[in-house]
Amino acid sequence: MGKLKVHDMKGKAVGNLDFSDDMLVSDKGEQAVRDVVVAMMAARRAGTASTLSKGEVAGSNAKPWKQKGLGRARAGYRQSPIWRGGAVAFGPHPRSYDKKVNKKVQKLAFMRAFSDVISEEKILVVDELILAEGKTRLFAELMKKLDLSGPVLFVVDKVDEKTVLAARNIPKIEMVAAANLNVYQLLRYKKVVVTKSAMDVIKARFGEVVAEKPAEKPAEKVEEAVEKAEEAKPEKVEEKADGEQVVEKDK
Repeated sequence: MGKLKVHDMKGKAVGNLDFSDDMLVSDKGEQAVRDVVVAMMAARRAGTASTLSKGEVAGSNAKPWKQKGLGRARAGYRQSPIWRGGAVAFGPHPRSYDKKVNKKVQKLAFMRAFSDVISEEKILVVDELILAEGKTRLFAELMKKLDLSGPVLFVVDKVDEKTVLAARNIPKIEMVAAANLNVYQLLRYKKVVVTKSAMDVIKARFGEVVAEKPAEKPAEKVEEAVEKAEEAKPEKVEEKADGEQVVEKDK
């Protein structure tokens, strides 16, 4: 069982937070992290780039000039891609760049990314993150007491309006609810500040994966089938010369 130190808003250690080592993933998931980040970056692309093909450029089918006799290169139509104002050969058209990543890979990627944050000691747990007013000065003082400098990711249970107002003018700072925390955010910031209540939400997200029932091995299924078949065999009753009955199972 691993322990994470918990600090108050003044930067003093006030206790420990237990985090099971069984929930950490360090031996797999690198490819899952890459796949998820690539998919997230691809989904951000607008995919609105558009060019005109030969059939979409306005113009008639008439030849600009006759084929021979003028000393010019032959030309068949003004929509030619080699002409100014003509078409674009193999140009981009509106499309979606979305990539599909299944849920198990997404969960594994999140577990691996958060495990790396813990193992690399990039995490700082605070008991709470509440400001009396939405003033930038108050948030700057909080960061000074916690000995933090950007880029920093703040993970809270619920995003508070005052805290967001206080943090938004400080560069390289991002605040996110624990339920919406993603892999890219964990990789992007060199320091991650998490509240105790947010850690409970993250533990629950880990628990969904850890609690999954492992698949049964084929060998176990075969053994169960053999045992059931043995139990289902019909019984034979034989009588001895003295009238005693003997019960035997078919082999």
